[in-house]
Amino acid sequence: MNQRLFFTIVGASLLLAGYAHYFTDNEFFKFATASLAIIFLAAWLGKSTESVAHYAGDRVGGFLNATFGNAAELIIAFFLVKEGLFDMVKASITGAIIGNMLLVLGLSVFLGGLKYKEQTFNGRLAGHNASLMMLAIAALFIPAVFMKELPPVEIGTLSTVIAVILIVAYLLWLIFSMVTHRDFLSDIESHDSEAAWSKGVSILMLAISTFFVAVVSEWLVHSVQHVSETLGWSELFVGAFVIAIIGNAAEHSAALLLAMKGRIGAAVEIAVGSSLQIALFVAPTLVLVSLLLGRPMDIVFTTFELAAIGVATFITISITKDGATNWFEGVLLLAVYIILGTAFFFA
Repeated sequence: MNQRLFFTIVGASLLLAGYAHYFTDNEFFKFATASLAIIFLAAWLGKSTESVAHYAGDRVGGFLNATFGNAAELIIAFFLVKEGLFDMVKASITGAIIGNMLLVLGLSVFLGGLKYKEQTFNGRLAGHNASLMMLAIAALFIPAVFMKELPPVEIGTLSTVIAVILIVAYLLWLIFSMVTHRDFLSDIESHDSEAAWSKGVSILMLAISTFFVAVVSEWLVHSVQHVSETLGWSELFVGAFVIAIIGNAAEHSAALLLAMKGRIGAAVEIAVGSSLQIALFVAPTLVLVSLLLGRPMDIVFTTFELAAIGVATFITISITKDGATNWFEGVLLLAVYIILGTAFFFA
């Protein structure tokens, strides 16, 4: 798409969302326009991170794509925590994790597989990702198991301890994967790519798009609760699928583009790396932030959420463990996502 046309569309969606937020009382219109603006802004953010990644290298580039791709989820979740909507926060975390592993990765593997019979990536990285996913599952399951045996105060303390441990583990993983064992975990093949802008402009675009994502995310949070109550949708479904799909737009745009260029390793890094970042860094950070806001949030997830994360993790490990993908494996990931979405809708 022509850049001038793209930014015209982004600007129009921003103006429409701003008009709806400040000058109308129709909550559905506010929600729809804010959601539309978030999607276009996420595409802008994804384009910016891809351009920055061109200058930063594959490993750092994948990390930046995952990090700034998660900006929408983190910002939306922050405002939900501020409003005390903890159930929706946890549902949005669940949705972001399974959405990246099943929807984003599934579409990337499927569409990339239609163009390339088989795509390969670093199997060692897949193995480490699997271990980190299992750590995330263990950390989320333990508080839920002990919840009935411990008083709320001790559950809160346990949540804080787990949050700190997960953040430390994630930071050590970054050092391991990007510093001490960077070459060991690098992609199998190097790929040439073109940056949309110069280094300075790319960083500026990244900063501006992130700022607007923050602004529009706050508008979205103000309307989402009213819309979910009116339509009779549970906070679980809204958080896990509606907000998560909107927030995943950046990952979609970046991962799909890379997979269709034959760079499945980078696409896997974005999708799986994003899920790991949410589970090991974003969720624990929100627990600590809630303490600072005076609204403590525990890390206890519902049985539905834990089952969804567990199922998504196991099938993702099964499909990525050999370091090769094809279009049918993408179908399997998407099938599980649709099954979970249907179950959450009726939950």
